[in-house]
Amino acid sequence: MRSLTQRFGFGLGSVIVILVAIWLLGMVLAPNLMMLNFSLRPNLTPNQIGGPTDHYTIENFAALFSDPVHRAIFFKTIWASALVMTATLIVTYPMAFWLAKVATRRSVALVTVALIIPFWINEVLRTLAWYILLAFNGPLNVALVWLGLLDEPVRWFGDFGVLIGMTYAYILFMLFPIYNSIETLDSTQIEAARNLGASTIHIHRRIVIPHAKAGIATGCVFTFMLAAGSYVAPALLGAPGSRWFTEIIYNWFFEGGNWNRGAAYALILLALCMLVVMTTLRLFRVNLADVAK
Repeated sequence: MRSLTQRFGFGLGSVIVILVAIWLLGMVLAPNLMMLNFSLRPNLTPNQIGGPTDHYTIENFAALFSDPVHRAIFFKTIWASALVMTATLIVTYPMAFWLAKVATRRSVALVTVALIIPFWINEVLRTLAWYILLAFNGPLNVALVWLGLLDEPVRWFGDFGVLIGMTYAYILFMLFPIYNSIETLDSTQIEAARNLGASTIHIHRRIVIPHAKAGIATGCVFTFMLAAGSYVAPALLGAPGSRWFTEIIYNWFFEGGNWNRGAAYALILLALCMLVVMTTLRLFRVNLADVAK
């Protein structure tokens, strides 16, 4: 508060604090408290609400761990989200380094525009484009058969399709934090290491990656959270054997009509995601203040 008043004055600083407080209370705290209240109550008909059976219970939380199918999908969603995060990091790190330290300003501008423009389109439409590309008679199968790499078309939908779709969907959330971190690295450190005989692997392992760890951690946090909470890509590119936990939550809310069970499942996913995020920050030795930058 003091820094805001010093920078913007008491009046404007107070307005900013009030607006942030309203946003946190109305858009973050209140919905989660409502979800918590739903999750701790049984699913009742309107005439039963307020009656003797309307009491707090952990039955909705326990239901996840007593159902082997839902439990398996839950843990699969967690490790699959980690796989999406890893794949996105592998794809974007070389690109981020090239943009930050190798490419010219003109090349950086052209590549950045080329990356951003497709994301002006709705996520559903972008995912539908991948649905067409990965279709049984789609362009990917046609090209691979024509090149002789496949004898006949294959079905790409399922875990592979979801992985590809999510890696593309969240690539910018990994790319830009890493690019911003690497860009602040003094290039003379890299040149000095090369002059002293360091290999490319050693330069990245000992200089670039330690310097960019805040950006890498930020990208990993964003990508993992978005992947774990994604619904569009698994619904369009998945298969019956590759269901995502968000699909289970959606079914409880909008098809099963059991908002209480859906709220409990959603809070469990949120809690485990937060645990994974804090673990990631601990491994990278980065705090939330570094991520906020």
